[in-house]
Amino acid sequence: MSWWWAGAIGAAKKKLEEDDGPRPPQSVALIIGVTGIVGNSLAEILPLSDTPGGPWKVYGVARRSRPPWSADHPIEYVQCDVSDPSDAQSKLSTLTDVTHLFYVAWVDRRTESENCEFNGSMLRNVLQSVIPNSPNLQHICLQTGLKHYLGSFESFKNIRPHDPPFHEDLPRLPGPNFYYTQEDILFEEVEKKDGLTWTVHRPGNIFGFSPYSLMNLVGTLCVYATICKHEGAPLRFPGNRLAWDGYSEASDADLIAEQHIWAAVDPYAKNEAFNCSNGDVFKWKHLWKILAEQFEVEYVEFEDQGFKLAEAMREKGPVWEQIVIEKDLLPTKVEEVGIWWFVDLCFNVPESFLASMNKSKEHGFLGFRNSTYSFSSWIDKMKSHKIVP
Repeated sequence: MSWWWAGAIGAAKKKLEEDDGPRPPQSVALIIGVTGIVGNSLAEILPLSDTPGGPWKVYGVARRSRPPWSADHPIEYVQCDVSDPSDAQSKLSTLTDVTHLFYVAWVDRRTESENCEFNGSMLRNVLQSVIPNSPNLQHICLQTGLKHYLGSFESFKNIRPHDPPFHEDLPRLPGPNFYYTQEDILFEEVEKKDGLTWTVHRPGNIFGFSPYSLMNLVGTLCVYATICKHEGAPLRFPGNRLAWDGYSEASDADLIAEQHIWAAVDPYAKNEAFNCSNGDVFKWKHLWKILAEQFEVEYVEFEDQGFKLAEAMREKGPVWEQIVIEKDLLPTKVEEVGIWWFVDLCFNVPESFLASMNKSKEHGFLGFRNSTYSFSSWIDKMKSHKIVP
C-alpha cells in the first residue's frame, strides 16, 4: 500500500525530500502531544505525499512553545495547555476542519489516582472541545500502552500482571489505572457523535526521538553514554540479569505512528484496541555494545551489583551543562533528557513482558521494524539534532 509497510528506517526523511509541490488536503489531522515521542513521528509522516488518507493538513498541539528541533515539520503549531479547559476550548474549538484526532499526550503525577484525574480531564477537555465543533470528524486514535496488562507503576508490587504474551482481549486488572480512565472517557464521548469511530494503541517501550518525552529510553541512554564519555567512565548496565540476557521487544515511534494512520483510514481497524511492537525480539547485551561503540566508551559485561542510574546520575546536572557548552549542543537540562528512573524500571523487570501482534496483523497492519536498526537510527537522530554529541 505504501513505503511504510516495508519497515524502512529513515524512509520519512527520504520521501519528504522527494515530494513535489503541495496538493489540496483530503484529511485534516489534529495531534495532541505533537512534541512527544510519537507525536514527533506523526508530525513527520502525516504530511508526506503518499501517506494513506492524504494529502494531510496537520495541526500539532503542545503545551510549550515550538522547539527548534521540530521547526521543519510542515504543520500548523498550536500552543495550548489541554489540562486547562478554557484554553482547550478557546484554541481547539476553532479547528473546525479536523477529520482525524491523534491523542498521544500524557502527564505524570505522584499517585495513580492523580494520574487518572489529570490524564482523564486532559482527554475530556480535548474531546469536548473538538467533537461538537468538527462536523467532519471521523476517527479518534488514543495511545495508551502495556500498563494496560501490567497495572500502574505503583501497583507493580501488589498486583500480579497478566501472563505474557499479552493479547488485546485480556481483562482489566484491579486498581486505578489512567489508561482505563482514558478508555472510558473515549467511549463515552464518541457515543455523542453518530458514525465517529475510535482505536486504542498499546505500544511497549518506545524507541524514538523527543527531548520532551517522559519516557525516552533511547535518548536517556544517549545522555548516559555521553556523560560516561565525558568522565572517562565505563558504560555499566543498570539492570538485572533477565534484562541483559533475556528477550526484550520494543516499539519504534515511526511504526506506532504508522499504525495510528492505518487505523485512522482502514475500515477494518475501527473500534478496536491494538498492540504495537516491532515484531521481533532482541537482547539488551547486544544493543549495549552498539551504544558503547556509538559513543566510544568502554563496554562492560553484566555486573550483578545493583547499579541504578537514578542514583549514579543524581548530581550530574552541572556535568551536563558543561557538556552542552563544550560540545555546542542544543541547550537542555539533564532532567529533561535523562529520565533515569524510567531506564531503571525498564531494566529491572521480573520477567519478559512481550505482546502479541497477531490481532494487528489479522486486521491488516503488516508494518514492522528491525529493532537493532531502529535503536541505531534513533541514536543517529539524537546526534543530528545536537541533543548529544
